[in-house]
Amino acid sequence: MEPVFSNNIISYANLLLLVATLLYIAHLKFRQGGVGLWAMGLSATGALGLIGGLILKLIGQPPSYIPLTTLPDVLSLFSAITVLAYLIMEYCYRTRSAGAFVMPIVAVAILFQSFGTATTSGKESSQLLHSYWIHAHVLANLVAYSAFAAAAALGAMYSWRSFKHFFQEQTGGPILLRHNLSEIELLMHQSVKLGFVLYTLAQALGIYFADKTWGENWGWDPKELWTLFIWIWYAAYVVMQQSYRWHGRRMAWWAITGFVLTAVGSLAVNLFFSGLHFYG
Repeated sequence: MEPVFSNNIISYANLLLLVATLLYIAHLKFRQGGVGLWAMGLSATGALGLIGGLILKLIGQPPSYIPLTTLPDVLSLFSAITVLAYLIMEYCYRTRSAGAFVMPIVAVAILFQSFGTATTSGKESSQLLHSYWIHAHVLANLVAYSAFAAAAALGAMYSWRSFKHFFQEQTGGPILLRHNLSEIELLMHQSVKLGFVLYTLAQALGIYFADKTWGENWGWDPKELWTLFIWIWYAAYVVMQQSYRWHGRRMAWWAITGFVLTAVGSLAVNLFFSGLHFYG
């Protein structure tokens, strides 16, 4: 399949997701059902378009090939997974408010893909990237990243609503129901735990593949060191929330900071530090 065609599909899908981001923000402000419905429809269409564009790249390739050898492709799949995960959450919880916090993360990934990775798209895939173990490692990482992104978005939503609740208490305005905050916090914790399990699985798969391929399971690669730091960060989150019952805004900011650190590890470390995970 001509790569220009699949890339065009991905570009149009990205445009739909950017428009959907603006609509979700407008929906949060004006609470109009039609705006939210359009936002949901464009998000679903955009996510499916990204997946369709990536699938088209498989045509004419070896059976073991998947389009995850360049950073733009990885970001496209991350965006699609994040949007689909959010839409499932939106359907289950019957609310579109979180879209105004989740979709901006997708928009940043799209903009970074469009303007910040032009020098990475020419990298040729190596034989190592045709291993099914690597495929599982990358996919597990991406789903974990999406869970962490959702947790960060929910953390931002919790902080915003918590501040709004405090402001209303001080000004005598209509009080936001406290159980809304509890539901947001619970979902944030669940997202972190899901992401942590998948992130742990992804690293175990990577360690197994490294040992099988190079005879050593740890190479002190910059990405490996950052990955260890991120794993410790989220492990500490789980321990503090489960064992010490930490909750509220400090856990929300923990989730937000964790995703920022994850993004730094996935993008900046991959781009600017040489190693096995370098995109260049």
